[in-house]
Amino acid sequence: MKHLKQYRIPFSGLNAGKHSFEFDIDKKFFECFEHSLTKNGHLTAAVDLQKQENMLNVHFDIKGTIQLTCDICLSDFAYPLSIKERILVKFTEESWDDNTEEVLMLSKNDYELDIASLLYEYINVAVPYYTRCSEQGLDQTCDNEMLNKINQFDAPVEDNEQENIDPRWSALRNIKNN
Repeated sequence: MKHLKQYRIPFSGLNAGKHSFEFDIDKKFFECFEHSLTKNGHLTAAVDLQKQENMLNVHFDIKGTIQLTCDICLSDFAYPLSIKERILVKFTEESWDDNTEEVLMLSKNDYELDIASLLYEYINVAVPYYTRCSEQGLDQTCDNEMLNKINQFDAPVEDNEQENIDPRWSALRNIKNN
């Protein structure tokens, strides 16, 4: 968790106006999150912070690649990411736990913004449900050796097994034909 301290923006000493920050995201970042979908990557997050009197307007521009595992051949491949997000940070004196996707509430006594969890969330939400290196990777195709092994075990069912079916079960097959 010490590694995540570098993903904090101390906004209390900043003047009103626009400020830019840049953060590198690598394997150490993802290791800090136990159940992360992503275990490795090389990304750069450009963060533009517009400071106003009662709020912060924060824009994220995250670019780079993450390592994913192909669901077909199980090989690792680089998946390109380009994410643009925005969040508003408002200050309040009340205790407020109902943060939304677009608005984050902080106490007026807070002096820094921790963006590690936001970066983690934005990256993991961008991971596709179904990963295939030949469709989503950069100039990569599925491992032919692994595909051949998979096809060995994907042999069709022989007709001999179907002939030895109990007659009670074959009567049930006629039901679905009606």
